[in-house]
Amino acid sequence: MAARVRVVVMLLCLLVFLIPPSSAGGRKLEIKKHLKRLNKRAVKTIKSRDGDIIDCVRATHQPAFDHPMLKNHTIQMKPSFHPEGLFNEMKALSKSDKRSKPVTQLWQLNGRCPKGTVPIRRTKREDVLRANSISRFGKKKQRTFPQPRSADPDLISQSGHQHAIVYVEGDKYYGAKATINVWEPKIQQPNEFSLSQMWILGGSFGEDLNSIEVGWQVSPDLYGDNNSRLFTYWTSDAYQATGCYNLLCSGFVQINNEIAMGASIFPVSRYHGSQYDISILVWKDPKEGNWWMQFGNDYVLGYWPALLFSYLSDSASMIEWGGEVVNSEADGQHTSTQMGSGHFPGEGFGKASYFRNIQIVDGSNSLRPPKDIGTFTEQSSCYDVQHGNHGEWGSYLYYGGPGRNPNCP
Repeated sequence: MAARVRVVVMLLCLLVFLIPPSSAGGRKLEIKKHLKRLNKRAVKTIKSRDGDIIDCVRATHQPAFDHPMLKNHTIQMKPSFHPEGLFNEMKALSKSDKRSKPVTQLWQLNGRCPKGTVPIRRTKREDVLRANSISRFGKKKQRTFPQPRSADPDLISQSGHQHAIVYVEGDKYYGAKATINVWEPKIQQPNEFSLSQMWILGGSFGEDLNSIEVGWQVSPDLYGDNNSRLFTYWTSDAYQATGCYNLLCSGFVQINNEIAMGASIFPVSRYHGSQYDISILVWKDPKEGNWWMQFGNDYVLGYWPALLFSYLSDSASMIEWGGEVVNSEADGQHTSTQMGSGHFPGEGFGKASYFRNIQIVDGSNSLRPPKDIGTFTEQSSCYDVQHGNHGEWGSYLYYGGPGRNPNCP
């Protein structure tokens, strides 16, 4: 009898082992493994007022080094060269323009990360659960780039993304710079977003597009709230398999211990109130070939290694500055998700959102104003853009809009 019981128990154990876990159980396990890959062991942890958790992770342990091509990568602790004219420009701007104010990040009010570490926004289980799939978490959908040379209405309706941008093309570009006004636009649907950014593009607009993107965004789906957040993105195959937001995959190498990718920007601009903006510079190191990012006057954040890219390993062929929203038409009407301040560019300073002092980095590693600027928007009655040039602001644009309105059904 005892022997028979033992055999039954053994058979039951074998069955438990052989029966595959339920899809729910399997997904839980998959999410747990993914979170373990993303959330590296922290030296220090800081809780932000907005609910974020910032982990101070040793720079050598950051997600970048999970990339198979970066296993033996030696961190470049500073760029070999900055673009010519950068420091003179920063001095001039700091003395001359007092209308807008610098910003910081909300988590910094509760602490700072020690030297030798980098601040990483911790990914939570609920963040991953909001994604369509674990493999697409932290990634953009395809066809999200503005394509000003062929504003095909069919392409526009398929992608569900709308833009209001200025752009330059037809030359080799080695970087771009802008000071970007920060707002907190209202989002109609959780799966929509609103962002303001620079695009640094290489290759064609087909499946081989290389892109580096930097700016601020409001994305409830990605972050779980409506805060404006500093973000980066990269892809080397038109958003298909490579790249991601911030540090949600391996690629970008962070060296700075003070600014966290994906963290809330604080404070933000108010209509008819104080205006806040952020300065961002991305440029290619002429010696090492890596693409560097600087935030403000003081923070060199890190770089995208040249080996991540095909076309951008040489240069960019187009630069774009402006806004983007998702128009999901959830109720059969155009979305009311706002771009920028939610107001049209004609309203001007303190009401409309702007980019000022937009520049490119040329082949001699010098910052200069862009030439032959074009403008592009799919539906100017929903979101519009105006470009100008004036004094301390140099080359600038106002852009944005409310989305759905009597002229934008």
